[in-house]
Amino acid sequence: MNIQKSYKPLGDHNPVMVHRFGADPYALEYKGRIYIYMTLDDPELDEKGDICENTYSKIDKISVISSDDLVNWTDHGTVYAAGKEGQASWGNNSWAPAAAWKTIEGKDKFFLYFANSGNGIAVLEADSPVGPFTDPIGKALISRDTPTCAEVTWLFDPAVLMDDDGESYIYFGGGVPSDDKASNPGTARVAKLGKDMVSLEGDPRPIENVSYLFEDSGINKIGGKYYYSYCSNFSMTPEAEKEKGFRQGEIVTMVSDDPMGPFEMCNPVLKNPEHFFGLGGNNHHCMFKFGDKYYITYHSRILEEKMGILKGYRSTGVDELVINEKGQPSKSEGTRAGVKQLKSFDPYQETKAVTMSNSAGISTRQYGSVAEKYGSGDMIVTDIKEGGWIEVSGVDFGSEKAEVVEIKASLDPKKQERVRTGEEDMHDEEQEKSSVKGGKILVCIDSPENKPREEVEISIAPKKGGEKNEGLIKFSSRLDTKVSGIHDLFFVFEGAGYEFYSWKFLG
Repeated sequence: MNIQKSYKPLGDHNPVMVHRFGADPYALEYKGRIYIYMTLDDPELDEKGDICENTYSKIDKISVISSDDLVNWTDHGTVYAAGKEGQASWGNNSWAPAAAWKTIEGKDKFFLYFANSGNGIAVLEADSPVGPFTDPIGKALISRDTPTCAEVTWLFDPAVLMDDDGESYIYFGGGVPSDDKASNPGTARVAKLGKDMVSLEGDPRPIENVSYLFEDSGINKIGGKYYYSYCSNFSMTPEAEKEKGFRQGEIVTMVSDDPMGPFEMCNPVLKNPEHFFGLGGNNHHCMFKFGDKYYITYHSRILEEKMGILKGYRSTGVDELVINEKGQPSKSEGTRAGVKQLKSFDPYQETKAVTMSNSAGISTRQYGSVAEKYGSGDMIVTDIKEGGWIEVSGVDFGSEKAEVVEIKASLDPKKQERVRTGEEDMHDEEQEKSSVKGGKILVCIDSPENKPREEVEISIAPKKGGEKNEGLIKFSSRLDTKVSGIHDLFFVFEGAGYEFYSWKFLG
């Protein structure tokens, strides 16, 4: 069996996922986990099925992942946000999401804000950070009819601040009206959100003197100060870069004592991805605190580069944010290595198979009626290719040594459909026995190619006559080699026709 190759080397943590693109990341902490919401850069295809240039015009979904160690990420699917099948069906696009949560009438509520291309801001709400999200107002929260917003070139890129006093604010806008306004476009806005988080309390205000603003609103409260951040535009001359102390396409901060300003220039924090990775493009970020450190999430084109596409498809990375001696966000680095794992992974609790630090030869899909309807929620590993694998980093088996592995799997519905339509004849006993074999999931330590491998046989037969074989089946195997200590864990796939839902070790 040939082991599939990943698009990132073992040990590298950026991009955070390789089985799907994700751009314009925004981070939200909730109950010890970081949730990242991303514009879904779903590849556009031409009439031959080849990937073509990303026009951004067809984007109407938002990807959601989460982690409690910033290395192993759980895939929660893609929110059907806009377009005909989306919750905000009045809008065409879902760009640059921002997220917030608030306890309202004793219940935690989650809010997802995004741009309908460059023409307004939508809001969805949910009872969980992964949805299902629905549209509470049936129209744009912010549009060109909103006071002070008609003249905003790009009415997009929201960011939300939840202040310590319970008040909340939304920041948005961007674009350059004309060449002579490049140094001070005047297109940034801030507004106070209503108590319900789906309305505005007062008119938006211009954020003044945002030098060389282009796009990408950000907001953080650090050490009692408010830091507004943005991406600088590409109209900067070398003289302007020298004068201002930052470059074009760079993430820059401004600081204030008040969430609505006025803001003063502070520090640049992240150069354009071209500086770190050799491929440029727009620069989009979110700064966040998790534990006792600050981090910055951003996108780059390193995944599409490995795929040999180079069509403008972006993927998300996470690195540490430097806080200088003054307590301010400061110059930070984008890396392929990413951050160090914050804590070891517990193998003795049931873990969804869509939780991974790296992978090859797989994809994921929604699992269950709710996720299938709304796009996000429960997920399962699917489209398994021979020699494909998933990795979970830093798994601590402890000193007791694991003795048994349990796996939940199900029949790939595509295989069932082939039986239903007669593409596979299940009436022949020998063919049925062949199909029963399904495949094996090999459990490997520290490398997908390492031996000895523990084998878990997956035997799920399609039923005759097109009758559906539904539900998960538990498979277990006693380990010939007892495992202890901390290791990277790999599940390597042999055969096909099955899907992988979860795993758990027993001592």
